[in-house]
Amino acid sequence: MAKKQEESAPAVVLKTYDFLLWLLPKIESFPKHYKFSVGERLTANGLDLLTILLEAAYVREKESLLRRGSTKVNIIRTLLRLAKDLRVLSIDAYGFSAGLVDEIGRMVGGWQKSTAKV
Repeated sequence: MAKKQEESAPAVVLKTYDFLLWLLPKIESFPKHYKFSVGERLTANGLDLLTILLEAAYVREKESLLRRGSTKVNIIRTLLRLAKDLRVLSIDAYGFSAGLVDEIGRMVGGWQKSTAKV
């Protein structure tokens, strides 16, 4: 079980990193009045998620970090939906990003379950 836990951590970190590589340039194209509100929150929560997951990869007590990571995923999911509804993120971009965030969320959830059994 510990081996599976180690294997899932880097994958979710890499997936989150790739998501941010895609997202940050998109936020730069937001109109000014949304870039410094919705865009800034998306950036901060995305970077927080990456930091939390990196920290969880290197500590023994992961449970509280992974709960925080799961919360960040839900915040990001909601902010992406808001960006789509405000029409600063296209439907296609929203669909792509929502798919990535859902996958990240499933990976974080799986990691949480694997640490609960250890």
